[in-house]
Amino acid sequence: MAHLQDDKVKFLEETANQIRQDVIEMVVNAGSGHVAGPLGMADIFTALYFHILKHDPKNPEWEERDRLVLSNGHICPVRYAAMARAGYFSVEELKALRKLGTRLQGHPHRTALPGVETTSGPLGSGLSQAVGMAIAVNMDTKRTLSTGSGQTKNINIFCLMSDGEQECGQTWEAAMLAGKLKLDNITALIDRNNIQIDGMTEDIMPLEPLREKYEAFNWHVLEINGHNFEEIVNAYETAQAIYEKPVVIIAHTIAGKGVDFMEFSYPWHSKTFKPEEVKSSLEQLRTLGGKIRSEHE
Repeated sequence: MAHLQDDKVKFLEETANQIRQDVIEMVVNAGSGHVAGPLGMADIFTALYFHILKHDPKNPEWEERDRLVLSNGHICPVRYAAMARAGYFSVEELKALRKLGTRLQGHPHRTALPGVETTSGPLGSGLSQAVGMAIAVNMDTKRTLSTGSGQTKNINIFCLMSDGEQECGQTWEAAMLAGKLKLDNITALIDRNNIQIDGMTEDIMPLEPLREKYEAFNWHVLEINGHNFEEIVNAYETAQAIYEKPVVIIAHTIAGKGVDFMEFSYPWHSKTFKPEEVKSSLEQLRTLGGKIRSEHE
């Protein structure tokens, strides 16, 4: 992973802003979809696709690629936008979100879209899938070392989760197994935005102390500002240096980031836009909250 220079930070910030605009335009065009979560995760997806991941948009099935598992698949508009901007498919195809028979469904479909590693649906299943991948990579490595056939592959397994799905029992079964097996090739990230579909997480089912829970399961825990690119990249760099422990990054984010009336508002987990809300959202993003003049004015 290359060192993060100031010019790269500026590029990432501009790209994340464009991805947020893409998300809003996609959901508006589809007439339904999730928006607050994708806006909150735009910085992390931008950092992953444009700096952290080892991947090749022109060869999505490259054997030595890192694997990115999106457990909370309903925030897929941000993944699709990041993939399009990274070159997996045309930006024009983003208009196909949630359209019947297209590749960009409301939850990612692995066999439909190259570059998507898993099909999501029920929350809480992604960490189990990622743990299985991490185990498989280790099995392949042991086989290669024992037979002397070929080179071992440095493949990282990244799993993105919501904080709400930490209420699911399957998540903790997977966490327990990863800790037992000391899977140091897996890095999970929790989108800690404190909201879920019907309220604030600490009102619905309190998650704290979340850090201590994962530490009790033998995970190395990092906490970051999920909107600071230096912290995001540094956390993933640190994770690569941790030995004999899986790593989880608790990323504190703001749902609806960049649009004032959406921020920290759980009803925007999934909500349709009024025309004036579309205009206001895009204007805020295009002008960085009124700091610059929009080219659309």
